[in-house]
Amino acid sequence: MKPVLHTLLAFAAALLGLASGAAHAGMSDTIEFVKPSVVVVGTYRKTDSPQFVLRGTGFVVANGRLVATNAHVLPEDAGPDAPELVIEARNARGDSEIRRARVASRDRAHDLALIRIEGPALPALKLLDSDSVREGQSIGFTGFPIGGALGFSRVTHRGMISSITPIALPAGNARQINEKLLRQLKSGAFRIFQLDATAYPGNSGSPVFDLDSGEVLGVINMVFVKGSKEAALTNPSGISYAIPANYLAELIRQVEQAETR
Repeated sequence: MKPVLHTLLAFAAALLGLASGAAHAGMSDTIEFVKPSVVVVGTYRKTDSPQFVLRGTGFVVANGRLVATNAHVLPEDAGPDAPELVIEARNARGDSEIRRARVASRDRAHDLALIRIEGPALPALKLLDSDSVREGQSIGFTGFPIGGALGFSRVTHRGMISSITPIALPAGNARQINEKLLRQLKSGAFRIFQLDATAYPGNSGSPVFDLDSGEVLGVINMVFVKGSKEAALTNPSGISYAIPANYLAELIRQVEQAETR
């Protein structure tokens, strides 16, 4: 009986190995598919030093000429002396290129924004119906953690949806209750995705995507930072948050409707 048992165990291990290999191959294919749509969002001014300043991550949506990101990533100053809003993207040859951009719309309530870019369309990511997302679902997100410290490399992290919860949670102590949180509590909370994954400064605006299809189910919004951005680097909590993609889909719909009027 022992040889038969050993054979069965070896066969089972082989099947598990094949399944694991297929899963990793599928994830690699998904990351390869997503990366060309992920861009740097920043500002540029020739007289500044440095001339280009990264502000966050964005990703291409809709017709390939709209980039989604967080509203807080975009500069508030849009005067004639303000730096230009730009993105850094990869063209079909894989070369880096800078493109001018302008704000198309902001949804401050959900901290989302769309910017319109100049030049030919870029590969766009599709949005998943985020109402279908479940706790425990595996996800990935790609962006530019720690800003330009890694040379604007597109970096992918993986994790899972650990909780679907209201954004306006009670603060841990009185010092954490600020004006913005009080406004959210008064206006009504909305549900967000809590991720069992670590995002860093620079990841704001990164697409959170399904590992099988590459469809976007959310947008990285904040890192649970204890005290400062530096603390997020030296003592990361491993908890991040994402805004559900359905809010972004509504923003895209509004922009597209406005353009057809």
